[in-house]
Amino acid sequence: MEIVPDIQLKEENNKVILVGEVIEDLKISHETFNEKFYSFKISVKRLSGDTDELEIVISEKILSNDLIKIGNTIVVDGEIRSYNYVMENEERRKLILSVFAKEVKELKDEDLTTNEVTLIGYICKKPIYRKTPFGREIADILLAVNRVYGKSDYLPCIAWGRNAKFAENNLNVGDKAKIIGRFQSREYTKKNGETEEKKVAYEISLAGIKKIEEKVEVQD
Repeated sequence: MEIVPDIQLKEENNKVILVGEVIEDLKISHETFNEKFYSFKISVKRLSGDTDELEIVISEKILSNDLIKIGNTIVVDGEIRSYNYVMENEERRKLILSVFAKEVKELKDEDLTTNEVTLIGYICKKPIYRKTPFGREIADILLAVNRVYGKSDYLPCIAWGRNAKFAENNLNVGDKAKIIGRFQSREYTKKNGETEEKKVAYEISLAGIKKIEEKVEVQD
């Protein structure tokens, strides 16, 4: 059964609510202005029975060690964040996605599940439309979601079916769009010469998308 907990979605430009099981112990992530941040992973069930393993980052200021324990079911209210990680011994960068937790609560009902994302941002690249070998229509979208202090998160999204066609036909670089979907992890195989390597991609799978027409004020 899929539910939305008591935490309500507001008209914010970056909002995610997850219900999942803690599957990884806390570990130090980074420190900023003498404030420590920790990370851990949760497993979020889909209605299909599959699961998404997602990384959560949390400040020591709202951390409860008794809450973040393997096996506990929790509700996470936060934002999806991105940063570029420089690969060791390589020049290329890898885009890393995680959920920055603003609030975490324990949930007693282990059968409940939620994975809801709402984003409002700007199209960074022209959506790339294609068909999979199985004939499914998809479109890749890169959305820039603004934070305060001039920062932005660059979030890869994937649209399906009619949403993919809409993105291809109606969205261009610089357009403002609202996206509703879920935050997912997806395994894929990357070929490197004669070898194959298992990888995991993190992205927002769209359930809905609309273009937002911005009003331009004309001054006399």
